[in-house]
Amino acid sequence: MNEPKNEDRIMEKRIAILATDGFEKSELFSPKEALENEGFKVDIISLEKGKIKGWEGTNWSGEIDVDRTVKEVSAKEYNALVLPGGVINPDQLRRNEDVLVFVRDFFKQSKPVGAICHAAWTLINAEVVEGRTMTSFNSIKKDLENAGALWVDKEVVVDEAFVTSRNPDDLPAFNAKMIEEIKEGKHDLQHA
Repeated sequence: MNEPKNEDRIMEKRIAILATDGFEKSELFSPKEALENEGFKVDIISLEKGKIKGWEGTNWSGEIDVDRTVKEVSAKEYNALVLPGGVINPDQLRRNEDVLVFVRDFFKQSKPVGAICHAAWTLINAEVVEGRTMTSFNSIKKDLENAGALWVDKEVVVDEAFVTSRNPDDLPAFNAKMIEEIKEGKHDLQHA
């Protein structure tokens, strides 16, 4: 049996972006575009079907269609997970047990996970940050430290396929590292 060419393997990569109303607009649309430009299939996963609304500055801005709900999916179906920030979005996600199981399963399966800005709140509730080196929006630094993470102030931090960034200004570095980690595939040292 012939091995697929490297380009074919990249095309087969399927990425989940998990978000709900109140996601930071640029932190969803920018990674989605970058991942699709690499030839990856990107699904928007949310709590309910329909559309979710983004947030930009001090107003609602931009909607996107939900492809599947979190109750309909499994981490086994995806090669990586991206969690956009915003304040409203991760605060809602972190209170949903289906979301926490979905997120935790990516870590258990040693798959790349990316989180930007306040998305780390969801990761704290999923109990996957203890002992990990990461960054976030600076206002939740103490939340992460209290959950056992080693917080650093850098535009992008990679800890064994776990990619984190601080804010929308870091998106170019975040997107590049996520693509690199997805192309590398599973990381044995990635853990929950």
